[in-house]
Amino acid sequence: MEPLNAMMTPPRFLLVCLLTLITSTGVIAQSSSNGIAAVVNGLVITRSEVREAVTAQEQMLRFQLQSDPAALERELANLRATALDSLIDRELVLSEFKRMGASMKAQYIDDDVNSIIRESFKGNRDAFVKELAQNGMTLKKFRELREKMMIVSAMRGKQAAQQIPATPKEVEAYYQKNIDKWREGGMIKISRIVIPKYSGDAGTSPEGQRKIAEELRRKIIAGADFATTAKAYSPESFYEDDWVARDQMKPAIASVAFGLKQGGVSSVIEEEGVYIIIACEAIKHGNAKSLNEVRSEIERSLSSEKSKGTLDQWMEGLRKRAVIKKFGN
Repeated sequence: MEPLNAMMTPPRFLLVCLLTLITSTGVIAQSSSNGIAAVVNGLVITRSEVREAVTAQEQMLRFQLQSDPAALERELANLRATALDSLIDRELVLSEFKRMGASMKAQYIDDDVNSIIRESFKGNRDAFVKELAQNGMTLKKFRELREKMMIVSAMRGKQAAQQIPATPKEVEAYYQKNIDKWREGGMIKISRIVIPKYSGDAGTSPEGQRKIAEELRRKIIAGADFATTAKAYSPESFYEDDWVARDQMKPAIASVAFGLKQGGVSSVIEEEGVYIIIACEAIKHGNAKSLNEVRSEIERSLSSEKSKGTLDQWMEGLRKRAVIKKFGN
């Protein structure tokens, strides 16, 4: 089968992206034959909505992460676990917008749709409408869905923006806590336990193999010798790496390894096809950039953290005031 990006023309794929974003806000046509997944302030969310939301976003993730199977697996698992809650949150935001008596100017929505037609279909409105029809949607419906998506985005953005700028003390504390992030160079000596996701034995699974990795780590944290524990499981699972430069390691592995202190043991790391546990035998840190060199980066990170905290608080308040009922499968 052809890869997803080879099967779609640019306008078609971009429209799928747009439909996926709309779907991620949970606005999909309901059917009276669908089972009910949840009711939020009297508004029904059907199981079909949840399935379609997952399916549409899976398509996007498979395109974006086709070169990183491990990340794709994690993101898909998270998507499936949080799909219903995401749809519930969307309804809460839309309900709050309605309660406030607010409205979205028609001109904003028209400008948004016209921008999509101009940028993705070279201004060809007929081609855009035809593409919508092939996806089972009318222009009127697409416009309504974009309006709801814009409302959710604007409401969340307004809340996220209501946070106090980082203080110099907070910037300094963040710098000291994350100083290794800005170190250049450095070398490390590590030992590794590597557990394949698929051992080749009948009945094994990635979930089962991860449990094995977690159990080995628990034994080590409790005091068991790293090498002995690894070899007791399988001699082939133990590796020793002499001094290795940071830039010779995979960025994800280096980030974890250089975040350890001498004698420290990492959590279970998921990489393509394997689970890894790292023990830091010795470390030589490189020089770190000065606080002034990274101040703006830190301020952006702190601003993002505070915005997320503010938004999370707001959403929690909406949930507490709402009447939400979830239904089992």
